[in-house]
Amino acid sequence: MTTAIASSSIAMVTTTTIMRNHRKGNHHIEHKPDYNDTFRFELFLLDEGEKKVETKDETRVPNTAVFTFNKEDHTLGNLLSQRLHKYPCVTFSAYKIPHPLFAKFELRISTDGSTTPREILVRCCEEIIHDLDVLNSSFTTEWLGKKIVTEGEQDRIAREQNNF
Repeated sequence: MTTAIASSSIAMVTTTTIMRNHRKGNHHIEHKPDYNDTFRFELFLLDEGEKKVETKDETRVPNTAVFTFNKEDHTLGNLLSQRLHKYPCVTFSAYKIPHPLFAKFELRISTDGSTTPREILVRCCEEIIHDLDVLNSSFTTEWLGKKIVTEGEQDRIAREQNNF
């Protein structure tokens, strides 16, 4: 019976607190961004003396290195990690974000010894840049084609309206 009294008194206190806060106008929770809009550029600009990529060779596992990417997030980490899996000389690749409030990730790469982790990372980045260039040119071509078709369609509609 004491359990029922205790749980009902907790429920009453909780309900009373909610009602009191609602009457005071505290029922709306405001969510604020983690950054100030005026300093948004600080999310990707490097600090004084900070390098974009830092390398640390792993001594416990042969042919392994850990690359720390500063001012980057899951977008690049996932892209690099997944692309590295396509190379047969890569035995392991994964990334982790050490802390969610800091824009950095660590990418660990292990190879079979035929190439170094640094060489395979450079090759991977070059291929990603090439793929993005191809995507950019394809998108530009399609965009211009769509623009030409749209302008031609507008001219046809204008001619039809002038004939009637």
